[in-house]
Amino acid sequence: MGNTNKEELIERWPALPLESWKETRETLHMWTQIVGKVRLELSPHLNHWWQVPFYVTARGLTTSPIPVPGELGQIFEVQFDFIDHQLLILTSSGTAKMIPLIPRSVSAFYQEFMASLQALGIEVTINTLPSEIKYPIPCDQDEVHASYDPGTVQRFWRILVQVDRVLTEFRSHFLGKSSPVHFFWGSFDMAETRFSGRRAPQRGGVDRITREAYSHEVISCGFWPGDDTFPEPAFYSYTFPKPPGLKEAAVRPASAFYHSTMGEFLLRYEDVRSADAPEQVLMEFLQSTYEAGATLGQWDREALER
Repeated sequence: MGNTNKEELIERWPALPLESWKETRETLHMWTQIVGKVRLELSPHLNHWWQVPFYVTARGLTTSPIPVPGELGQIFEVQFDFIDHQLLILTSSGTAKMIPLIPRSVSAFYQEFMASLQALGIEVTINTLPSEIKYPIPCDQDEVHASYDPGTVQRFWRILVQVDRVLTEFRSHFLGKSSPVHFFWGSFDMAETRFSGRRAPQRGGVDRITREAYSHEVISCGFWPGDDTFPEPAFYSYTFPKPPGLKEAAVRPASAFYHSTMGEFLLRYEDVRSADAPEQVLMEFLQSTYEAGATLGQWDREALER
């Protein structure tokens, strides 16, 4: 990943302060949950919930193919197009529906999306209560979130494109079990996860989502655009279970730090995008935090690394 001039870097890594699109972010989050819950209902279960995330495309995000219930051999796919700002529902039988991405309530989006699925012969019922949200409003009743700013959404997607490129490169260096680079609509973040190959200690009092996600030892890294807990976009890395000494470990770059409340290493997005070589800075963060967790966690690095 070579260096380039500053104007091209700014275009590749655009600014996206949380306050510039907070209402749009919250609305888009709910829209992705509606689409994601359809994938959750209709896709065969995979370990660690890998059947539910989205993937970055050349125009936005996609569910990837989903089986059509009751139609042997038929599939459909839902795509968020953040260039022309439309939601596409495409089927293997050749039929399709398009929904414009415009300012509208979550409830209105839900009604049109579910009606479009039904018109295409796709029958599905979802749990309308949003996941991983502090104060959830059922999607079919949510008239609170109704913002959509095309410019900031496109900047968000352009960031995801760059993050996807770097995480994919980072993933290629690992020989052990690792997740795809994927976008989780529940937590609204992009992630890539490596596994030691050992089961993690069982924890009591956790929900089934957490129990399945952390059934094995992991080091996970990724990007999220910020929320009320940490109100700015950032890259993260955490090790589970957390080995002794992790928060004191030396990681790179110098601007990276351990957030005790969140229990993970963070690197502010602004520190990456303002660097002369953003991809190199991000890769240093990913590699050094992985090395800290894997070494302190006594992973078999010789067997797991290329």
